[in-house]
Amino acid sequence: MPNAAQNVFDTISQSYYELTAAERKTADYILKNRDRTQYLSIGELAEESGVAEATISRFCRRLGYKGYNAFKLAIANAGAVKLDAASDKPLRDSDDPVELARRLYAVESEAMLQTLSLLRPAELDKAVAVLRDARKVLCMGQGGSMILASEAAHLFSVCGGKFVPVSDSHMQVIASATLTEADAVLFFSYSGATKDMMDTLSVVREQGARIILITRFPRSPGAELADVVLQCGSNESPLQHGSVPARIAQLFLLDILFTRVCLADPECCGENRRRIAAALADKHL
Repeated sequence: MPNAAQNVFDTISQSYYELTAAERKTADYILKNRDRTQYLSIGELAEESGVAEATISRFCRRLGYKGYNAFKLAIANAGAVKLDAASDKPLRDSDDPVELARRLYAVESEAMLQTLSLLRPAELDKAVAVLRDARKVLCMGQGGSMILASEAAHLFSVCGGKFVPVSDSHMQVIASATLTEADAVLFFSYSGATKDMMDTLSVVREQGARIILITRFPRSPGAELADVVLQCGSNESPLQHGSVPARIAQLFLLDILFTRVCLADPECCGENRRRIAAALADKHL
């Protein structure tokens, strides 16, 4: 294991001449792009540094880290300063509340702008078609992403009762095992690279159901299993674990998808809205 008191970049520098030529290419990229690296998936780092993903994995283990995620966490810890993405000024407890709110607004607005710039109309249209034609749609994720999946099922309730949230990772595998080619899965995963997600999506793929993945990383392991990948914006440090801007980016993308599905069948969605409103009328004071 690396020395806990030693900066990860110092570890790279000290081990530099023990690395293979390919690993040195990775080291060179990381040392020149310290702030950027913590936001890259293993596939993106491999592409940026011009090596294979296997090289990245060997590089991390050679430095004493269990894997790429542990290495990214060490990079984040090495430069752990609370920064506002809209400026290089650190956030402080003494900041004026209104000024703090303005800066957070700028960061969260930027997350939506990034999502807008990454939007691929053809992929969006494919996702709409999958959701419209599916007999049943399981809405899933893990941790904070499951909150977004539950919100998706809630939103899409106006499109009919076929959107079902499944939260527990074991129940996700069980529910996936009974899917058919007529069904679909809407999965939320910022990283696109969690073990439980891969276990679930592998079962979905075996059953022949369609997979729509909402993620930050279109070259992630989860994306390789998906039929449609919708990419959200907002860079998130490994230290943040479900930052508000990242969630806002995914919610924005969900809103776009939901609105497009409703516009594809306005009469049905409009009638369902009226029925739901009538059914809920007695719930309000």
